[in-house]
Amino acid sequence: MEFVTYEAKDRVGVITINREKALNALNSQVLDELSEALDGVDLNEIRCLILTGAGEKSFVAGADIGEMSGLTKAEGEAFGKKGNDLFRRIETFPVPVIAAINGFALGGGCEIAMSCDIRICSANAMFGQPEVGLGITPGFGGTQRLTRLVGAGMAKQMIYTARNIKAEEALRIGLVNEIVNAVTDENGNETVSAKDNLMASALKMAGTIAKNAPIAVRNCKKAINEGLEAGMDEAVVIEEKLFGDCFETEDQRAGMGNFLKKKDDPTKVKIVDFINK
Repeated sequence: MEFVTYEAKDRVGVITINREKALNALNSQVLDELSEALDGVDLNEIRCLILTGAGEKSFVAGADIGEMSGLTKAEGEAFGKKGNDLFRRIETFPVPVIAAINGFALGGGCEIAMSCDIRICSANAMFGQPEVGLGITPGFGGTQRLTRLVGAGMAKQMIYTARNIKAEEALRIGLVNEIVNAVTDENGNETVSAKDNLMASALKMAGTIAKNAPIAVRNCKKAINEGLEAGMDEAVVIEEKLFGDCFETEDQRAGMGNFLKKKDDPTKVKIVDFINK
């Protein structure tokens, strides 16, 4: 692949969009290569994915305007479907996906980040849906996922005004989960860049997820995603089935067995203590 790289280590996979000269903008080839990278994830081994962009300036600056500028109505709709199909695949991918966002996450960049389960960003991150300034609407799910994440009023404000927001505001409105800064010493000298610390933080979080029971984590993702698309009565049935699905698995037997072995250890805080109160 020319513009996407994939690496796997310690049950965590890292997909990097590497089109740095174009600020990692999404064109048809990048979308195809991202799909190919997902095809290559070994789900028997990988328990969490990280999606990031190469370089210091941009996660993904948006969809490639040069490619879009000459599209017909039918071609525009097909391009939107291509992006939506991929982003929906990321959203419903069996294992959790963490977006590690450095720099610009605009248009398609904001949209692909929103298709991930968790978003962490560096302090220089910038988010926005600037499409109306180009005479188009968001086309890769921005009108839908942004509304679900931050509420209709804030989503409409961002989309209608085409205004970009900084990391602090993105955190305040719930668009991102965490902001990561550069590491400095006692003299204020930078010892770890924000970009490097961002990836370290993403890898740490992914490692924590990877240590948990994989079937349970996958079922949690499925329950949350499917439940959000259903009414509450249907949603709790979805949870019940996925809850039941965990029983009699090796993960459940080992997890509960280990807990019960520690039951008499006074140094451990036991769930049963809270249940019995």
